[in-house]
Amino acid sequence: MSYFDRIARCNQKDLTDIQKFVVAGQSVGWIKPSVFERIKAYPEIFLFENQTIILNPKLTTCEERTDALARVVKDLYEEEFFPRWVDEPFKIATSWAAPTLATIERAAAQIFGIVSYGIHLNGYVRDGDQIKMWVGHRAKDRLVQPGKLDQLMAGGQPEDLTLEENLVKECKEEAGMSAELALQARPIGAMSYAFDHQHKHGLRRDVLFNYDLELSPDFIPHCTDGEQEEFYLWPLEQVAEIVHDTEDFKYNCAMVVIDFLIRHGYIKPDHPEYEALVSGLHQDVRP
Repeated sequence: MSYFDRIARCNQKDLTDIQKFVVAGQSVGWIKPSVFERIKAYPEIFLFENQTIILNPKLTTCEERTDALARVVKDLYEEEFFPRWVDEPFKIATSWAAPTLATIERAAAQIFGIVSYGIHLNGYVRDGDQIKMWVGHRAKDRLVQPGKLDQLMAGGQPEDLTLEENLVKECKEEAGMSAELALQARPIGAMSYAFDHQHKHGLRRDVLFNYDLELSPDFIPHCTDGEQEEFYLWPLEQVAEIVHDTEDFKYNCAMVVIDFLIRHGYIKPDHPEYEALVSGLHQDVRP
């Protein structure tokens, strides 16, 4: 195993016969053949032209587009095209900063190949020259990667919250952290990846906004929303070894750790995978 194996895991995809998805004249996603065949039943909602699926231009407002997609998404959920309903609105746009063209149920975004956004927080402590990292242990009842290792905080980014508002909310829920402390976190960049949805009906395209937060030795996290069973404060060398040698970390959390290891000089430029790791953390997921 290697660090790059963790990145390759998040970029396994089959783009055979995939079709572009266009909303309000903007390319926003990709649709797999199985979904294309199903949504042919909605000619009043979708137009089909030259390997492109177009949300009907007669839907001229964000609300109209959202309502039309919600009808389709409800049917796809009932037919088990995706396995869970989260009830969080995710934005459909050409980037996070771009205007929202419509919103869609979070769990259905990948069925339409829509970019989903998330936030991850590396919580760490300095002990002399040594860095220790807080690692969460995901609860065994989680639908995604139960029992895997995690960041101190990680969560999806809903459309109706700013990044700072979501940072505060998630830090409180997942680590019992005050708003004042959460807002001391430093944004350190983003990473992106794309891979096939677990049921092969969609393409998961994610952008993660990542943060670092140096914590005092007396801070002890506690989860309030059931996401994590417990937390560990491990030397960075131990965290690095687990990421390198095992698949114990949740797939995207392993990538966030690798980014931390690069930025903090643990993985140095003379590492044989260095260039591949740096470029692999930033895949082009634009439609």
